[in-house]
Amino acid sequence: MTVATKICGLKTLEAVQAAINGGAEAVGFNFYPPSPRYVTPEAAAGLSRAAEGAIRVGLFVDPDDAWLDQVMRLVPLEVIQLHGSESAARIDAIGARTGLPTMKAFKIANAEDFGAVGDYDSAASWLLFDARPPKGQGHGLPGGNGVAFDWRLMQGRTWNRPWMLSGGLDAANVAEAVRISGADWVDVSSGVESAPGVKDTDRITAFLAAVKSI
Repeated sequence: MTVATKICGLKTLEAVQAAINGGAEAVGFNFYPPSPRYVTPEAAAGLSRAAEGAIRVGLFVDPDDAWLDQVMRLVPLEVIQLHGSESAARIDAIGARTGLPTMKAFKIANAEDFGAVGDYDSAASWLLFDARPPKGQGHGLPGGNGVAFDWRLMQGRTWNRPWMLSGGLDAANVAEAVRISGADWVDVSSGVESAPGVKDTDRITAFLAAVKSI
């Protein structure tokens, strides 16, 4: 089984190089200012160019058109990841405005949380399943909280779009997560950090090696 990896929340050239050198198929840049992983469009422009060859993803949370336009003017991107409360119609509009494929993130804690996915299975080009932190856990962010959900909830589910598994993954558990969920794409952020927003190049390398060994 071949599994592909997206390393998200990159802020430094060293982290980008570790991701590319380790064979990451995709990299993500976070354009949500409250996040510790936020990177300015000006900084992301150079980082994105350094990641040429990987799929370059821009993460947004309920962005308005002005913010999308500002980022797109500066940063080479191939996919727009949407991690807020965007409607299916808004997903369509963002795809049309940017001319790029879109990825919609869903927060999962139980089977009922999959109920909304059908509304987006045609609007979005990709789906991403992240954990919904229990009340009082996580960092109050829409993603990157280092919390996993029950991967068995993914079993037997199919969609019209490719999907990624995210939430609480690290080098130690990614093989088990893939085995249980059946994911062929995994997305990691906090699992390769030494502190919130601080990527650790050794952890990036170890995570990518763990995925390649699956």
